[in-house]
Amino acid sequence: MKYFIIAGEASGDLHAANLIKSIRQKDDQADFMFLGGDLMQKATKITPVIHYKDMAFMGVIDVVKNLPTIMRNFKTAKKAILQYNPDVVIFVDYPGFNLKMAKFAKKKGFKTVYYISPKLWAWKEGRVKIIKKYIDKLLVILPFEIAFFNKHGVQASYVGNPVVDAVQNHKGLGRNAFLSKFNLNNKPIIALLPGSRLQELKMTLPTMLSVVDAFPDYQFVLSGAPGFSEEDYQSFLPKKNIPIIFDHTYDLLQNAHSAIVTSGTATLETALFKVPQVVVYKTHQWQYEIGKHLVKIPYFSLVNLILGKEAVTELLQNSFNTTVLKVELNQINEGNKRNEIMQDYQILIDLLGTDSVSDKAASEINFEK
Repeated sequence: MKYFIIAGEASGDLHAANLIKSIRQKDDQADFMFLGGDLMQKATKITPVIHYKDMAFMGVIDVVKNLPTIMRNFKTAKKAILQYNPDVVIFVDYPGFNLKMAKFAKKKGFKTVYYISPKLWAWKEGRVKIIKKYIDKLLVILPFEIAFFNKHGVQASYVGNPVVDAVQNHKGLGRNAFLSKFNLNNKPIIALLPGSRLQELKMTLPTMLSVVDAFPDYQFVLSGAPGFSEEDYQSFLPKKNIPIIFDHTYDLLQNAHSAIVTSGTATLETALFKVPQVVVYKTHQWQYEIGKHLVKIPYFSLVNLILGKEAVTELLQNSFNTTVLKVELNQINEGNKRNEIMQDYQILIDLLGTDSVSDKAASEINFEK
């Protein structure tokens, strides 16, 4: 079969590359064309029609500035699909681009699969009509998404969560090797995961660091995000000797006692490593006020969304301050709160399942022409 795959950012490139490997195991005649990145190129041995680095535009201003490039990308993608004439077009996350391409592909008579559904349950719920009309098979990675799409008359298949695969496949450093490699002492580690965007650093890292002196029996270790250098963090670290570790977030979590984590995928990764955490989030007040009216979710963290309750404390906006953070961090370092979180993490793991996500997703795709 011929597969045309569209992934528009780094995470999609990773998940699509794993899907390609699983498809090859089930279809020895598999042929691919794609929009994506280096990992997909490595898996297919072919060059992307468009690299995701030329597609990853975020926010209204960024989109407007790059509108000619975006329109050119649509035109290039449509032409490539028509020339390649695939048996199926697979869309991986990246809804702003992919939902428009799904409409085009379906109208041209191609079979369509959406892997890693857009988070329509959080905002722009009306776009579910596009899924219903133009997607033949929807593969979701969060258990509660099944009920959401069923409510809208869309049949979806839960294939597991890619983060589970990533954590299970991690062959990390043991504690002694980790401490030695990064010149750390034997104190329990509190991991700081402030996010991967500059605004997240500005909004969350100063408050995270403000509690360091209150916990002298612990060592704080900062996870450096890809795209940042050590110098980018130094302006936030006056008079504080906080180690910054790059490219080893999973090793850090594997050896952490607790963590302070900016809301995002990292909250789920932290939970799967069974590290008690405080989830934090802060943005400009006007953005937060607008967001409250647009985003329709009961919780911010994936952990709580999946469990359907506040298993881990979420400190949002004004509640994210030094005084409250000290109290919450102290509660998860020892005692009943810590034990309760660990019990909830096991429920979370059971809900997510342990099967290979890419293998299950590949099996869900119709391999009959």
